Amino acid sequence: MGDNIQVVPTEASILVVDDLAIVRLSLQRILAKAGYRVRLAEDVRGALEVLDEDSIDLILCDIQMPGASGLDLVKAIRRRIPDTSVVMVSSLEDTETAIECLQQGAFGFVLKPYQPREILVQVNGALRRRMLEIAFRDREAELARKVREQTVEIRDSREEIAFRLIAASEHRDNETGMHVRRIGLYAAEMGRLMGWGQEQVDTIRAAAPLHDIGKIGVPDAVLQKPGALTDEEWVLMKRHTSMGAAILKGSTVPFIQMGARIAMGHHEKWDGSGYPKGLRGEAIPLEARITALVDVYDALSARRHYKPAWPEDKVVELIRQGIGSHFDPQLSDLFLAHLDAFRAILAAHPDEIRSEEADV
Repeated sequence: MGDNIQVVPTEASILVVDDLAIVRLSLQRILAKAGYRVRLAEDVRGALEVLDEDSIDLILCDIQMPGASGLDLVKAIRRRIPDTSVVMVSSLEDTETAIECLQQGAFGFVLKPYQPREILVQVNGALRRRMLEIAFRDREAELARKVREQTVEIRDSREEIAFRLIAASEHRDNETGMHVRRIGLYAAEMGRLMGWGQEQVDTIRAAAPLHDIGKIGVPDAVLQKPGALTDEEWVLMKRHTSMGAAILKGSTVPFIQMGARIAMGHHEKWDGSGYPKGLRGEAIPLEARITALVDVYDALSARRHYKPAWPEDKVVELIRQGIGSHFDPQLSDLFLAHLDAFRAILAAHPDEIRSEEADV
């Protein structure tokens, strides 16, 4: 042992597993002299007991033992690797088993008869590899955490963009900010129920609130008229769909692209009787069909200064009556089958009562 073996610069703990007491004690002396903290076990059961009660960095284990083998131990702790690394001790005739141990996750093996230096070289190498793998895993976890944080920031920023765009029309309309926010949440819930990926769900949550952005181009006299609209006024009101699509068109941002499709198509009807294009069935973009359904649900369920909130049974009845004519049948069935989820969104995001409404 005249050669200088560099020890891993931490106080590592090693578990020696061998059925022969003389071998266990010999390895304990070698390792303790090198500065390691050493625990001993004579079989796999004892080794698992030690692992349950102590923090072990590395296991130095014989392959051939009575009962369960070293390979059995490697398989049993496979989920703990690389937190606990493993070095096998094998005879020449055990090399095939040693290779299988490596395939199962062991870091290395030492052939019998061995010299103390061989043991230390293998132990040091395995511990250093363990440190590197743990550091790599931690870096990967940190990178994943940062990606998640950035994803949330991107989602929040695009939703802020959407709501700032909406704010311009909101001041001129009778709708509330919570209405458009709920539309996004309802649409996202529909996406989840349909099995969409998270990116699609996030996109429609930001896009659906843009459905009425085109109302910014509707004259106040029409938009804020308390009574019924004339035929000419209805023509102007219906233009908010194409105006909204025109405002949002040409973007390279996915949620704005989807918002343009929703703005154009959220007043289309399943039977083709809607506007502005009279599209029918699946010719209407899916996201527009979703928004059309949840928009009606929210508009009827929420109180406005010009109307009370409808009772839920009346809202559900109107939606049922519109299945196959106004609404996509499959989307309607899905919505009604999970009505509790949409009811919870409505309850969790109530409208703020405006000062002019408080006196009503």
